[in-house]
Amino acid sequence: MNKLIITSMMLILAGCAATESSQDRIPANKTHEAKLAPERVYFNGMSNELATDALLVSLMNKNYMVKKIAPTSVGVQLGNHQFVLQPSLNPNGIDRILASRYYSVSPKLQGSQDLMAMLLTLNDKLNFAKFTLRENGKVIQVQGAATFVDTLELEELRRFLIWTDDALEAVGKAIPANAYEFIKPLPVMPISQTN
Repeated sequence: MNKLIITSMMLILAGCAATESSQDRIPANKTHEAKLAPERVYFNGMSNELATDALLVSLMNKNYMVKKIAPTSVGVQLGNHQFVLQPSLNPNGIDRILASRYYSVSPKLQGSQDLMAMLLTLNDKLNFAKFTLRENGKVIQVQGAATFVDTLELEELRRFLIWTDDALEAVGKAIPANAYEFIKPLPVMPISQTN
């Protein structure tokens, strides 16, 4: 049964290799953008810990549901989904915000060669994120990265998260419905809680 589900998922996901860019998905409203200056977070000279605090405060000021969940990690609610955001600053190059989503794996699939094969297929066929097993196969981490230099525009981050979310939704639609018994979204913070 598990082998059939994993095999079906791999075959269907092979057809989902192409994803649209966020520019194609979210048309810009030039008139609206001209009236509202984008909210920016300036990270120049900060450590990852200070950048995490600056990101947290900026997201709170824009009314995002957020919570600091580790010294260098912020949980954020976007629609019905949660991401973990981690600044990764490089004083001599390109900075990144790592954005991760987590999924719990049923004990029936933990350690399964079929699950490993599915993740290898996803990493081979899709380019929007990296799929990795964590915690001895109990958790799947899906991680992408938004790049910038010193200054991050929150609108660009929001568009990146929406693009990632849309891509994961497309993958989810390709998965047979009974697969959700084996792989489920893992919350990183209570939905009702803000920092």
